Amino acid sequence: MEQDKQKINIQLWRKIAIVAGSLSLIVCILIIANYVQLKKADPVNIKTINLLVERLSENPEDNELREEIRTLDLLARKAYFTNQWQIRTGGYIVLIGLAIVIIAFQIISSAKGINPEISEEPKEDFLTTQFLTRKWVSYGGISIAAIALFFAFLTHNELGFTFAQAVNTQNDTISKVIKIAENENNPVIEEQETETLNTDTITAVEENVPETIDSIGTAIDEQEQLVQSEYPTYKEIIQNFPSFRGPGGNGISYHKNIPISWDGKSGKNILWKLSIPLQGYNSPVIWGDRLFLSGANAQKREVYCIDRNTGKILWTYLVKNVPGSPTSSPKVTDDTGHAAPTVATDGRRVYAIFSNGDIIAIDMDGKKVWAKNLGAPTNHYGHSSSLMLFQNMVIVQYDQRKSSKVMALATKTGKTLWSTNRDVKISWASPVVVFTGKQTEIILSSDPYVISYNPYSGKENWKIDCIFGEVGPSVAYADGIVYAQNEYARLVAIKLGDKAEILWEDDEYMSDVPSPVATKKYLFNATSYGAVICYDAKTGKKLWEKEFDNGFYSSPIMAAGKIY
Repeated sequence: MEQDKQKINIQLWRKIAIVAGSLSLIVCILIIANYVQLKKADPVNIKTINLLVERLSENPEDNELREEIRTLDLLARKAYFTNQWQIRTGGYIVLIGLAIVIIAFQIISSAKGINPEISEEPKEDFLTTQFLTRKWVSYGGISIAAIALFFAFLTHNELGFTFAQAVNTQNDTISKVIKIAENENNPVIEEQETETLNTDTITAVEENVPETIDSIGTAIDEQEQLVQSEYPTYKEIIQNFPSFRGPGGNGISYHKNIPISWDGKSGKNILWKLSIPLQGYNSPVIWGDRLFLSGANAQKREVYCIDRNTGKILWTYLVKNVPGSPTSSPKVTDDTGHAAPTVATDGRRVYAIFSNGDIIAIDMDGKKVWAKNLGAPTNHYGHSSSLMLFQNMVIVQYDQRKSSKVMALATKTGKTLWSTNRDVKISWASPVVVFTGKQTEIILSSDPYVISYNPYSGKENWKIDCIFGEVGPSVAYADGIVYAQNEYARLVAIKLGDKAEILWEDDEYMSDVPSPVATKKYLFNATSYGAVICYDAKTGKKLWEKEFDNGFYSSPIMAAGKIY
């Protein structure tokens, strides 16, 4: 009876091993075939898109063709992310299948060892053949799986490179079309587009924009006056532009008398131009009459202080001899570089972070205050989360492949005041600091959560599982609502209160890089394929949409009742 039961178990595990092995083999073949197809085909239809763009240059008023280009571009992007998901899932299936096969073989061998069957002794040649067959089948299966996983890795990288190259090519093609249109049809097309945007559409912005001032923290007033030498008052903060996307990182500027059009060639409304010594995709920040930027390559990292009235570089600080700094810089993509994060300033010091994890504080005269290394970040594009300030703290979002976390460093010393581990995937978004009515919160977005933290302790206030993918856009906040999004995921409005909950969501227009900006009544979104959309902030209803020939990479900023 026991032997019969043992036979049934062995047969069951043999069937499991056959099914798991067969499935793994099929997936392996599909992965290899997918790579071969990728090398032969145009995976993102860039040639087709470019041909349509060229046709559009001949007839710029053809709205149907413009819509066709946009639709094809969206399909290409969806195909890209679907393919990436399929490759990752296929790799996991192969590994799980192999693990099941190995476990099944172990159980079968163990069962045979415990309950040997009494039968005629097999011939020695048969045993040798059986052993060799199993050996080569095992080696062959492992080899095929290894080859398939290698091709999965190649496909993932190849598709990512092809897609990035395609986007660059497409943008170059569109730029050429626009230049042709400017030269042949309309020399002032950019100025006209700007005026149309401001007069016909963006004027929907509510006039009482200053009411969104609560986004950085109006509750701190008398206390700030007492410690003014340590960190700036709220009034000082809004009089300047101290960080990525302005005070608190919320995309609001409180300055006025800002031009609504300019032209680089003619010099219209251009005060000065300056070539930055080292490349950096970060944004300028301003305190008083000083403007700050950073630049870097694989060998060198610098911070620049520039006179904002003349464009003269007042000082350059070469970042070197940072304790714990790695001997070599990590690999980064061309569209991220080694100085993607925007610096931050409190008017006392300037704070900068680079791709290798070096973070530094420099005083306003260009002298080092402190420097340390946070550990080289591990992600496949390069680190791009910008620094944010709150009172006497530098807030660092450090989402990466290993040990994602958010931390607060003391502005005076660089000492870690608190550090909170995050159960999230890699993110390229930046922290946003907002006053939500009862308290100041640090809000971060990264697959799969939007999470709020207490800035004094790093303790989690709330979190919503609502986002996925490679998150680049930061959140926006206005009137008790947080807005988060990611392309091929969703746009989510989270209403705060006793309990944070989703107010509304949309999946039609989303951004892969630009962050949204919001007021009490409106939410504005810019996309990489050239659409600007205005939503009703409370209901998610789309109020209007405007198409542009160029896509957007930078985030919209609100100033003086207009969107830039």
